[in-house]
Amino acid sequence: MRYRESPPPATNPDEFRAVVEGRRSVRQFEPGEVPQEVLDYCLDMALLAPNSSNLQPWEFVVVRQPTHLAELAEACLNQNAAKTAPLMIVQLAHTNNWRQHANQLLAEWPQDKIPSAVNKYYKQLVPLHFTTGPLDTLGLVKAVSQRVVSQFRPLPRFHESQADLRVWAAKSCALACENLMLAARAQGYDSCPMEGFDEARVKKLVRAADDTFVVMVIALGKRTAEGVYYPRQRFAKNQMVREL
Repeated sequence: MRYRESPPPATNPDEFRAVVEGRRSVRQFEPGEVPQEVLDYCLDMALLAPNSSNLQPWEFVVVRQPTHLAELAEACLNQNAAKTAPLMIVQLAHTNNWRQHANQLLAEWPQDKIPSAVNKYYKQLVPLHFTTGPLDTLGLVKAVSQRVVSQFRPLPRFHESQADLRVWAAKSCALACENLMLAARAQGYDSCPMEGFDEARVKKLVRAADDTFVVMVIALGKRTAEGVYYPRQRFAKNQMVREL
């Protein structure tokens, strides 16, 4: 594997800090559409988020048709952020498309030859890692064997249940959501990630596949002067960070 990537572009730490510090959970938005180029930029940045094994278990559903927005706002318990946003994005996590995506990664490999380690990883290790079997029966076998082997050497923990796959998918999807919200702020727009919603209603509205769950609903738009309800509050760094 002799791939060498070009050096990354120059960056400005102060500009990045301004974007991060400027991002707030905005609860009230101005009327007015989000331009398509802004939306495309935000989604492009979201799709560049790091994710487990590059399996990209996410799906973004853009909702901006007024009737659908009203239905989605109701499913989001009529929160102000949902009621006033000119656009919302429902982020779905997939738990069972990992095999399809593993095959697609190999089929669309960007080099002339697929490295043997990559081929082995997606054809052998990924199925071993992600297959849990009917009623998680294979996962139970993996759980027992992992607990035995891990007594003698470090061992990556293979997924033992569908619950494990939900956690796995949620981790990658949350990273993509953060990219999207920071991208919106970089474009001068604001967002509000929402967990307060009726998931069954949201999934029905966006015609979600059976293997998906809703990670969050993101409201997007321009903040009003009253859109941020309270000052930012964070706990002390020494309470949240420790070193070994």
